[in-house]
Amino acid sequence: MSASEEYPAFRLGESRFDQRSFYGRLRHFLNVIDPRTLFVSESHLNASVRMLEQFKNGSLPPGVTDAQLWEAQKIKQAIIHPDTGEKIFMPFRMSGYIPFGTPVVVGLLLPNQTLLSTVFWQWLNQSHNACVNYSNRNASQPTSGSKFLQGYLGAVTSAVSIAVGLSVFVQKAERFSPATRLLVQRFIPFPAVGCLCCRGAHGWCCQCTVWCVWRLSAWPCPSPSACSLSSPRSTCLCLNQRLLQRQTARL
Repeated sequence: MSASEEYPAFRLGESRFDQRSFYGRLRHFLNVIDPRTLFVSESHLNASVRMLEQFKNGSLPPGVTDAQLWEAQKIKQAIIHPDTGEKIFMPFRMSGYIPFGTPVVVGLLLPNQTLLSTVFWQWLNQSHNACVNYSNRNASQPTSGSKFLQGYLGAVTSAVSIAVGLSVFVQKAERFSPATRLLVQRFIPFPAVGCLCCRGAHGWCCQCTVWCVWRLSAWPCPSPSACSLSSPRSTCLCLNQRLLQRQTARL
């Protein structure tokens, strides 16, 4: 692959990858969650922001390449909230979702869970998700704290109820052999988490994300009601595209 194909002509606020294909959308999403941006220094961040401002004003110094501009935009979008202009707390950035979320997933899948450990890991998982959602929310449209709290409590209550209920059901299922019971218990976290992705606790759009990634044409979103600007869910690619558009207007 040539350098021109790897780094096309820079377009402010747009994706570096072709959003009309699945492979392009996949590469875009992998770029968004790249954990290397967690280690960007303050001086590097400031230099990236300054470079983008110079590009917008038409005052770029000679010798700046498209690769440098794409990298600068990636760094700014990974660290700075497009509405508030403030740095997002590291554990709640999209680029931090894998390194900070993986320990929680491991905890959810630990064998021989007790009732207390099941409640704890489900609560921790939903708390982490809620913090990521809030930190990447659409701050251009004020939303009351009570609405986020209601969504958070609903998510935690639902996840814990499903996980605990299924655990009790499996333990009391007499027709399950010990080996089968142990195997089924390993998969209990999946329905507990998956059911929440399909409900509207506070504007979830996990289903919308799946559609947007797999569709042959990326836009418009086939489920706009689940992916509106009022949704705090940043993992949806449709919402990510709109965040890019708002960020461009603020550069």
